[in-house]
Amino acid sequence: MTSRFTQWTLDVDDVRRQAAFWSAALGYEIEYGPDGDAHLLPPDGGLTVWLQPSAAGKSAKNRNHPDLVATDGDVSAEVARLLALGATRADVGQTGDEPFTVLADPEGNEFCLLHRH
Repeated sequence: MTSRFTQWTLDVDDVRRQAAFWSAALGYEIEYGPDGDAHLLPPDGGLTVWLQPSAAGKSAKNRNHPDLVATDGDVSAEVARLLALGATRADVGQTGDEPFTVLADPEGNEFCLLHRH
C-alpha cells in the first residue's frame, strides 16, 4: 500500500484574493466553504488546492512549494500571464542558470515555473 498526493493546502490571509489568483493561474473552479475557506477544483479531477484562512503571516521562504509548467510550452508568455494576475518575481538565492523561474503569489508564497513542458 502507498500514499499519493491529492491536495495542496495553503494557509492564507485573504482567501478570496488568493482563490482568484490560484484559480486563474491553474484554470481551476472555486468552491467556497462555510468556514471562510476555498477549495479549488481542477477540470480533470487531478490535484486539488485548499486555501484555509490563517491569522499567521508568512515570515520566511516556504519550506515547500508547487512547481508549475506552461501547458503550451511558452514559458515567457506564461511568466508574463502570471505576473499580470498578481504574481511577483522572487529571489530565493537562485543564480540565473536554473531551469525554472521563481515567482510568488500575491501573499508572497513562492512557486516555480519550470522551463520544460
